[in-house]
Amino acid sequence: MHDSAQALRGKKLLLVGFTLFSMFFGAGNLIFPPFLGAQAGTALWPAFVGFAVSAIGLPIAGVAAVARAGGLPALAGRVHPRFAQVFAVLVYLSIGPCLAIPRTASTSFEMLTPLVGRSTPGQFIYSLVFFAAAYFVALRPEKLTQRLGRILCPALLVLIVVLFAGCILRPAAPGYGTPAVAYAALPAAQGVLDGYQTMDALAALNFGAVIALNLQAVGITEEAAVRRGTIRAGFIAGGMLLVVYAMLTHIGGISGAAFPGSDTGAAVLTALADGLFGRVGQVLLAAIFVIACFNTCVGLIASVGEYFHELLPRLPYPAIAAFFALMSMLLANIGLAGILSLSVPVLNAIYPIAIILIVVEFLPGRFQRTSVWRLGILFTAIQSIPAALPFGPLSTLMNALPLSSLGFGWLLPALIGIGAGLLM
Repeated sequence: MHDSAQALRGKKLLLVGFTLFSMFFGAGNLIFPPFLGAQAGTALWPAFVGFAVSAIGLPIAGVAAVARAGGLPALAGRVHPRFAQVFAVLVYLSIGPCLAIPRTASTSFEMLTPLVGRSTPGQFIYSLVFFAAAYFVALRPEKLTQRLGRILCPALLVLIVVLFAGCILRPAAPGYGTPAVAYAALPAAQGVLDGYQTMDALAALNFGAVIALNLQAVGITEEAAVRRGTIRAGFIAGGMLLVVYAMLTHIGGISGAAFPGSDTGAAVLTALADGLFGRVGQVLLAAIFVIACFNTCVGLIASVGEYFHELLPRLPYPAIAAFFALMSMLLANIGLAGILSLSVPVLNAIYPIAIILIVVEFLPGRFQRTSVWRLGILFTAIQSIPAALPFGPLSTLMNALPLSSLGFGWLLPALIGIGAGLLM
């Protein structure tokens, strides 16, 4: 087929972009921007620019890097085939069933408790229905564009716009509040750190394969066209994230001035929704959280299921997806706190490695030598793994490196590794 006939355009491009946005936009993405707005106060927009760099720029670069390489195993394989296997399994498990998937149900249920009350049977029934529905939608990953892109994503956007419009038409405060200490001096730098905490670059490495399936479902089968289509969909999703994050940050800024003292993003949103619309506001907010969490849950079950189906082709995709949905449901009910205490350090250990994989993929061709890939990743891992996991004196030493207190202790070792790789 001629190349131009295989291009992703118009409505199809928008729908695939909507789907990718839906997969990214979960509970964390809903909570971080309003909290940043409430904390940053009058320094809100410089802080937002920093946040956008790390919470939008990095993940969209991740989608593009995976598309360019032809999948996460191929991207990580530039370091070593064995590294690619171990790293991909760790990424899929830690961002999927061991953290983000169970959290989608428990977070969205938290937002329903003001309306339905809190009870163990209630939470169990909710998570059973939630995961059964998510599994049913994820059974056909190539149909996500129709289901998330056409229905659930527009519904989510409409609800967020209603909340934003209420905030504009009936502002709860005349302006933004006083910046918290962290945002007073260097708001943009603090914004970068806040965006880094979303860990979305790891999710980006997961989602590429599912987006490729959706492109094939809308008739784009040629490898180069799938790659280009994925990158274009990434830019659409990035633009949507930018607009929605800006709305939520403004909402947070107003809420922080009107109802100071909220300790989480969820509390910031709840205070404002309640102040603007009363009981209806609580329903509106609960609906936003349930849809956002559901979309992310579906995207993660699909991408983790697809990866393990490729790894173990004898196991059918529906069985793998069912296993992860069931495991996630049990974790959401019995031990999310324990899972978080285990998986968050693993995420912190592998996140810098993911960033360096993405960055090196975009360096000019002459920089992309095997020695650069290997030493860049090795030096990053030497800092990030002991800094995140309990390695005794070695952890103490690695956490004493420059920028460690900000979560960027790996930056200097990574640059040394890349430099050494170039000299070799």
